This record gives sequence, C-alpha cells and structure tokens, in this order.
Amino acid sequence: MTELIVQLIPLVIGIVMSPLAIMALVAILVSKMARANGIAFLIGWVVGVVGVVLFGLWLFSVLGVHELRDPPVWTYVVRLVLGLFLLGGGVWVYRRGHVHIAAMAEASTPAQVAAAAPQLPGWLQTVSTFRPARSLALGVGIFALNPVDASCALIAALDITIAGVDTSSTAWVVAGFCLVGVLPIAVPVIYVLVRGAKAQPFLDGLRTWVASHTNVLNAALLLVIGAMQLQKSLQGFFG
Repeated sequence: MTELIVQLIPLVIGIVMSPLAIMALVAILVSKMARANGIAFLIGWVVGVVGVVLFGLWLFSVLGVHELRDPPVWTYVVRLVLGLFLLGGGVWVYRRGHVHIAAMAEASTPAQVAAAAPQLPGWLQTVSTFRPARSLALGVGIFALNPVDASCALIAALDITIAGVDTSSTAWVVAGFCLVGVLPIAVPVIYVLVRGAKAQPFLDGLRTWVASHTNVLNAALLLVIGAMQLQKSLQGFFG
C-alpha cells in the first residue's frame, strides 16, 4: 500500500501543476458571473479527473490485469508508449509551453482560452462570453482532452489495478488521488466565493506566479514521470 502511494505521488503532482488549467480558471474567475462559472468549472474538473481515473480502472479491470500474478506484456507496452509521450511532452513544455502559458495569462474570453489550449474543441473559439454550462464543459475538456493530464490519470489507474489492493483500500486511494488532483482548482474557487471582489489581487498574483514559474517545473516533472514509466517498462521486458 505504501509503495503504491509513493508511485502515485509524482502522477498527482503532474496533475496539480497543470498550468493551463489554472490559467483558464483565473480567466473564468475574473469574468462576469465569476462565482457561478467558477463552481461550474470546478464541477467539470472533478468530472474530468474522476471520470478518467474510473475509466482507467474499469478498462484495466475488464482486461483482467488484476487477476494475473505478473502483469501482461501489453501493460509494459502501455508504459513504454506513455513514458515516451511524457518525455516528449516534457521537452515540448520546456521549449514551447511558455508560449501557451503566456497566451493563457492574457486570456479573458473562451475563444482566447481555447486558442491558448490547443487540445480544446474548436467550437469554444466561437464563444465570446463565459456561461456556467460552457465553463463546466471547459473544466471537463481541459483535463480529459489534455493528453498529459489524462496520461497521468491512466497511469495511476494502471498502478492501482496492478497493486491488487482490496476494494476498500482502492476506494480510499482513488478518493485521495482525485481529491489532491482537484485541490488546485477548488482552492481558488472557494477563495473567490468567500472573498468576492477582494480576491482580485490573489488571482492576479496567481496568474503571474504560474506564468513565471511552472513552465520549467512542469517540464522537469514530466521528464521524471516519463523516465519512471520507461524504467518500469524496460524492467518488465528485460528484468
């Protein structure tokens, strides 16, 4: 159980440090109907995090990973593919991510948010104002359609399945993983709900800090996670 939790820590940190999600949230929280839109975005983010993790658990359970003494070969292939993808993602974030983060820092409409986050559907670029339904869809999409965040959630689901812990322990681990993954979105939303217009300096500071610091940190974390998955994959093939 302890080993499983240690394996999940870098994965959940990868989700927590998702700069585009925080930037999109700030854009929503400085819009009209900030409270309603913020709550909707938070709900969407929760649905995205929980949905991808549960989908992964269901998929790997259907494939019978937990019933085997040794993980099947294809699980090492999955780790190899995701590891290479995350390594590439780390390089891309380091070299090009700052461009999208800077664009998101200036975003004030759904169209600008969509333009700064290329994984989002094109229809968002036709929307000029935030509304709760659109903010909810944005919250789901900016997680579930972000290949880096989704990869971290799927790897977590694979690790939990392979660990073979009992149902109660699985539920607690999944709940803890999802809770931590939701915190970076929940905390600013709750702060705005409590403080209202007085939260503006905090939001400005958050936007500036994320734009200035998370690019290199996120890239380094992705490289570490990718290397860990490659190590597990190669160990499975040749160990």
